[in-house]
Amino acid sequence: MTLSSTDRLPLKNKVAYGVGDFGFSLTGTLFSVYLLIFLTDVVGLRPALAGLVIFVTRQCDWINDPIIGHISDRTHTKWGRRRPFLLFGFIPFGILFALLWWKAPIEQQALLALYYAGIIMVDDIVATLNYMPYYALTPELTHDYDERTSLTAYRMAFSIIAGLVAFIVPPMIVGSFRPENADRVFLNGALFAAISALTLLVTFLGTKETPSATVELQPTLRDSLRAAIKNKPFLFSIGIYVSTFSAMDIVSGVLLYYIRYYLGRENIGSIMFAAVFVTALIFLPFWTWISSRTSKRLAYIFGIAFWAVVQVILVLVTPNLATGLVIGLGCLAGIGISAAHVLPWSIIPDAVEWDELQTGQRHEGMFYSLVMLAQKAASGLAMFLVGIMLDVSGYVANAAVQTPKALLAIRNVTGLVPAILLIVGILFAIFYPISREEYSRIRAEIEARRATQQPDATK
Repeated sequence: MTLSSTDRLPLKNKVAYGVGDFGFSLTGTLFSVYLLIFLTDVVGLRPALAGLVIFVTRQCDWINDPIIGHISDRTHTKWGRRRPFLLFGFIPFGILFALLWWKAPIEQQALLALYYAGIIMVDDIVATLNYMPYYALTPELTHDYDERTSLTAYRMAFSIIAGLVAFIVPPMIVGSFRPENADRVFLNGALFAAISALTLLVTFLGTKETPSATVELQPTLRDSLRAAIKNKPFLFSIGIYVSTFSAMDIVSGVLLYYIRYYLGRENIGSIMFAAVFVTALIFLPFWTWISSRTSKRLAYIFGIAFWAVVQVILVLVTPNLATGLVIGLGCLAGIGISAAHVLPWSIIPDAVEWDELQTGQRHEGMFYSLVMLAQKAASGLAMFLVGIMLDVSGYVANAAVQTPKALLAIRNVTGLVPAILLIVGILFAIFYPISREEYSRIRAEIEARRATQQPDATK
C-alpha cells in the first residue's frame, strides 16, 4: 500500500503530538508510583483503605470515560474534533493534579479516605477531558500501518523520558516519603502539574487532524457502544492493552516497596528507575524496526515474553544480590517495558479502521474511552488487592524491618502477579485477527468506498 502525502507526517507534527504524552506520562507515573506510598506513608491511611480509595475512584470512570469519548466523537470545530479539549482543558488539568498532593489536615481515617477519594475523582474527570481526545488523535493523524507505529514510537519516547523524570526527580525534591516532608511532596506535585499542562498546549498548536476525520457522520452513543462490542479486533486489543498496563501499574506502584523494604537499598531507587527507563528509551527504535519487519502482534509477543521472564526472576532475587546485578535486571526489564509502551498503543488504531469498514462510521473517542476505562478499572482493582495483601501480611508503614510475611507479599506482587498478567496479554495477542496484509485490505476497501462517495467535480 502506497504511503500518501496525507498519511506521511512531518517530523515536527510527530514531535508535537509526542510532547503531549510527556505531560500525561509525567502525571500518570507520579500517580502510579507515588500515590499509594503517599497515602500510606505520608498521609497515614491504612494500606487497605488507601487501596480502596484508588479502587473506588477508578470505578467512577464507567460513567465519565464513555461519555467524554462520545462527546469528542461528536464535536465539530474549526480546530477539529479532539484538539479543542486540549486548548480549554490544560489549565484545569494542572490545577487539579497539584491539589492531589496536598496533605489534608485531617486525623480521622474515614474522613481522610473521603477527602482523597473526592479529589481523585474530580482530578480524573478533568484529566479524562484532556487525555481521551488526545489518545483518539492517533488514528486521525495518519492512516498508514507503519506510520502509526512510528507516531506511537515518538509519543512513547516522550512518555518514557517523562517516566524517567517522574521516577528520579521526586526523591531529589522530596527526599523520603514521610509525614515531615509533606510540603516537599506538594511542591513536587505542583511543579509536575505546571509542566504537564503546558505540554498539552504544545500538542494543540503543533498538530492538525486529517480532513477525512472531520467529515464523518456522527454516531449515537448506542451506535458507538454497539460498534465496540461487535468489533472483535477491538476486544482483543483491549485485552492486550489492559493486561500489559495493569502489570505496569502494579510494578510501578510497588517497586518502591520492593527496593526500600525487601532489598533494603532505598538509595539505589533512582538508579534502578534510570536503568529501566533509559534502556526502554534506547530500545524503542528496535521494537519499531521489529514491527516493520514482522508485525505489531509478533513484536509484542516477543517483547512481553522477555519482560515476563524478568519479572519471575525478581521473585527469586535475594536481598544480598550484588547491586550491579540488580541494576542489570532493571535494564533487562526496560527492554520488555519498551515493547509494552509502543506496541499495544499502535495496535488499537487498526481496530478503528476495521470498524469503519463494517459500520461506515468512526468511533475513535468511544473506543479509546473504553480502552482507558477497562485499564483503569482493572488497575484500580489490582491496586486495591495489593493494598489488602500488604495489610493482611502485616506491613507497617515506615518500619525499619518488615515481617517475613510482608516481604513475601511484596516480592510476589512485584514479580509474580505482573508476570501472570503479561502472559494473559500474550494469549490475547496470539489470537489478534488483524495482520499487516489484512490491514492493507481494510484500508484499500475503505479508500475505494470513500472514492465512490465523493461528488464528481466535473458535474
